[in-house]
Amino acid sequence: MIRRQYLNRILIFLLLPLIFSCSRRNLGYFSNYGEEKLLTEDITLKTTQPVIQPGDLLHISVSDNNPIAAAPFNKVGTVGDNQSNSTSNLQDGYLVDENGIIDFPVLGRINIGGKTKNEAKVSLTNLLTNYLGNPIVTIRYLNYRITVVGEVNNPSTFLVPSERINLIEALGMAGDLTIYGKRDNVMVINESDGVRTVAQLDLNDKAILDSPNFYLKPNDIVYVEPVKARKDQSSLTRSNISLVLGIISAASLVILNINR
Repeated sequence: MIRRQYLNRILIFLLLPLIFSCSRRNLGYFSNYGEEKLLTEDITLKTTQPVIQPGDLLHISVSDNNPIAAAPFNKVGTVGDNQSNSTSNLQDGYLVDENGIIDFPVLGRINIGGKTKNEAKVSLTNLLTNYLGNPIVTIRYLNYRITVVGEVNNPSTFLVPSERINLIEALGMAGDLTIYGKRDNVMVINESDGVRTVAQLDLNDKAILDSPNFYLKPNDIVYVEPVKARKDQSSLTRSNISLVLGIISAASLVILNINR
């Protein structure tokens, strides 16, 4: 009987760290929506159109009622909107330099840095009216990309052809969070105009749907932080393993001596 009591105490001592390391975690998304089968609410979008940054690669095409007149304002293979598939060719793009300037055919050096796409279109259209009767300008990003890293199943950098992506879509492209990902602290990192912004979002809270950071901007980084158990697991060194093995060996010897 005494030996069994000693054995039980030793087993409890060894299992206590495992017991206290376990905690309840909310692994759901938008869990505070309640149990309504159908919920209807107004959408409040707080997104802002991204501005053109140095290093952006843009596809710009110019069309007009007179295609021959518009041809000099296009790079080879980008005449009008009928050849939009050629945007996959990076040679057709305009690279925005460190001062926000692009070299445009005929018009020369044009500063479009800090402008939204719509603002850049208006600026170019106004310049082109001096040469064309009815210029139509189309601008698309060739390097609209976002990066998802941390505790996701497929961390990577993803190109976004649609130029519109939200946080949930980005996490879906990355294979969703692993069970070790902290759903209440997903960070969205953005760099714009020399300012770095880090937003911390809670996937458990439906309020993120109305967050200005829910829709991602070009070159945003999404970082999913691991839970503490994952951090502890990754920081387990050989010395820690040796210590654990030593404790287990000592406990085994005690048990063997008790059973003799």
